[in-house]
Amino acid sequence: MSTPQEAVERALALSRADDCVVIAEETHTANLRWAGNTLTTNGVTRSRRLTVIALRRAGEGMAAGAVSRAGVGTDGIEDVVREAERIAAGNEPAEDAAPLLPASGPAGRDWDGPSAETGIGVFSGFAPALGEAFSVAGAAGDRLYGFAEHVVTSTYLGTSSGLRLRHDQPTGRVELNAKGAGGSAWAGVGTRDFSDVDVADLTAGLQQRLGWGLRRIDLPAGRYETLLPPTAVADLMIYLYWAAGARDAHDGRTVFSAPGGTRIGEKLAGLPVRLYSDPAAPGLECAPFVVAHASGRDSSVFDNGMPLGVTDWIADGTLAALTQTRHSAALTGLPLTPGVDNLLMSAPGEDTDLAEMIARTERGLLLTCLWYIREVDPASLLLTGLTRDGVYLVENGEVVGQVNNFRFNESPVDMLSRLAEAGGTRPTLPREWADYFTRAAMPPLRIADFNMSTVSNAS
Repeated sequence: MSTPQEAVERALALSRADDCVVIAEETHTANLRWAGNTLTTNGVTRSRRLTVIALRRAGEGMAAGAVSRAGVGTDGIEDVVREAERIAAGNEPAEDAAPLLPASGPAGRDWDGPSAETGIGVFSGFAPALGEAFSVAGAAGDRLYGFAEHVVTSTYLGTSSGLRLRHDQPTGRVELNAKGAGGSAWAGVGTRDFSDVDVADLTAGLQQRLGWGLRRIDLPAGRYETLLPPTAVADLMIYLYWAAGARDAHDGRTVFSAPGGTRIGEKLAGLPVRLYSDPAAPGLECAPFVVAHASGRDSSVFDNGMPLGVTDWIADGTLAALTQTRHSAALTGLPLTPGVDNLLMSAPGEDTDLAEMIARTERGLLLTCLWYIREVDPASLLLTGLTRDGVYLVENGEVVGQVNNFRFNESPVDMLSRLAEAGGTRPTLPREWADYFTRAAMPPLRIADFNMSTVSNAS
């Protein structure tokens, strides 16, 4: 089988289209799973995917045809190329058509090197620590469940204009669930290589929450001052980010729409928070260039290879930018700000941790995480979902017990206007969106009048 780089070059050489973009990705995955304080399975997999985007001149425009296939061998490359060309021949000119980016120099760093890999060895420090956690949990009468996964994807992007770029993306995560007399508690963390995963710290937090859960308190639905830990903040802010397309906002479709344009420049948050992306953020590094397998309202195959940098989406509490392609930027008249595969939030000068925020709470709820989040109304970005794995009542600076779960109805945009306090930013793993978006750093937030709309029987 050819290397990914050879697949890119062969596809480009076989292309009969006026222009062509080829993306080859090689992925290595290692995983561990455990249940009831015992490792159950482990495994290593390897996969490969090839995407060919054929571009055909159509009058004064360009038509595009894109095909992605997994497990393509050397003999199958031409089939993918011809299928992309067939699709392009049947398509109308693309509205987002633009010249491909030119080569800015020789092939990107380490273009010719072998693909990055992972294996069970990545867990060499993590697995023994997990074994110790099993012993501690068992002695306390608790049981640990969960999994650890490490994925490394090498992406090779080549175009008929001579552009050659490569990016190696490690993505790791751990999800731990503890069950005992105090109910169920969850903890998760994202990582690049597992060297920074502190299993003892994760399990200590789980034991604390199980202890809180020994006392049960029933509360009615209503609006409560609520402390959101970083993982819950991540799930809400990621949804906000996904909804922040400039074109949809400009067309009057979203919460970021305003008469005749968008809400860019409008104050959204009650505190001067910053929501931003940075491909070079330490520990959260991601591709520093656009990788687009297909065109949509927020992506364009013609933008492949476009450099990415630090982008403020919210600055000093004010909406600063929305995700843009070159095409949407021309339509909206706004600066070009493509999406980036990480998201961070911070509040200037804040380094308070969640324990300190609890100590300053007269009466409120402390959440663990959110799940089953769904959009109710795009015009306000109203979301609904459920609390999970522990909701706790805080009174006079102390957690006094576990309360029932709730269904919530909240807009993350409106929630920002009721932001009363933000703590220190820390890397976190979103619970709901961890399959799609793992690179996040968020602070804990104190939200006034968080809407717990109904009591939920979910456990």
